[in-house]
Amino acid sequence: MSVSGSVAKLGEFELQSGIVLQNLQISHKTFGTLNSARSNAILLPTFYGGKHADYEGIIGQGKALDPTEYFIIAVDMMCNGLSSSPSNTQAPFAGADFPNITHWDNVHAQKLMLEQQYGIESLALVSGFSMGGQQANHWAAIFPDRVERMISWCGSAATSPHNWVFLEGVKAGLLADPAFERGYYKFNPEAGIRALARIWAGWGPSQAFYRRKLHRQLGQETATDHMAEFWEPNFLAFDANDLLGMLHTWQVANIADNDIYNGDYAAACGAIKAKTILMPCQTDLYFPVADNEIQADLMSNVELRPIPSDWGHIAGGPGLNPEDSAFIDQAHKELLAS
Repeated sequence: MSVSGSVAKLGEFELQSGIVLQNLQISHKTFGTLNSARSNAILLPTFYGGKHADYEGIIGQGKALDPTEYFIIAVDMMCNGLSSSPSNTQAPFAGADFPNITHWDNVHAQKLMLEQQYGIESLALVSGFSMGGQQANHWAAIFPDRVERMISWCGSAATSPHNWVFLEGVKAGLLADPAFERGYYKFNPEAGIRALARIWAGWGPSQAFYRRKLHRQLGQETATDHMAEFWEPNFLAFDANDLLGMLHTWQVANIADNDIYNGDYAAACGAIKAKTILMPCQTDLYFPVADNEIQADLMSNVELRPIPSDWGHIAGGPGLNPEDSAFIDQAHKELLAS
């Protein structure tokens, strides 16, 4: 499958903050054919440190996300370097001057792209990993009549206080690099990004992942190799301001933080009509099962199905670990068949 994508140029777009972006761009990649009723669309929003191509490992004939049956759209959230981001926007919003983005902004931009580019007004499924799962939750709460099914894996409907603190830690690693220069850097602050990556490496996988040396399945012999060969290259491929932009979106994520629900989390969860599977990983250190349990108790049409894995948060990495990917695929198959 090709890893190239399309960019929808959507013009002026008012953010939740009231700031207006002049030239909103939403990058995405489609797989399969939209049927005449426009009823077979599946949306996959991206995750932190991810781009649309990273979902290709779970899309294919014979898999749940089968492009011979569904029209699948892998869409890049803002600040990931492909959709509108600090790194690709002109003044007055270039670099460190790019406005803060919320998932309210992401899902409304995606809705606009789907309507204008494809005439899609409803989705058979919205699904995503990590921040993609956060966006899936936002879709289902903000547009309850447009989403038939929803899966959030290794994700949440709202960022917990502990998760927020973790993100403050990785952010501090990046900001400590003198080369960052308050975001007006002359070159990407590599030392700060490496620090961010190494802090992340202590949270992405679980304790059992390192105890069992599961990184060997990824080709890294030692924990040191895993940090240097898995985590650092992924984050070094991103612009620092883009990393911080995505991180802000994650920190403030909450499906109730808008004029529809006015902070009432229970009402927002209760408003979700989509048939839902919440799939936290049993060993995820920042999207724990307990947080998903709280959400599930507030919903009416939901199954809580934890991923039984020692891979921690990265159990949800699309196509990363075959055993976990098969578990995730099976859940998608069952939900789509229901």
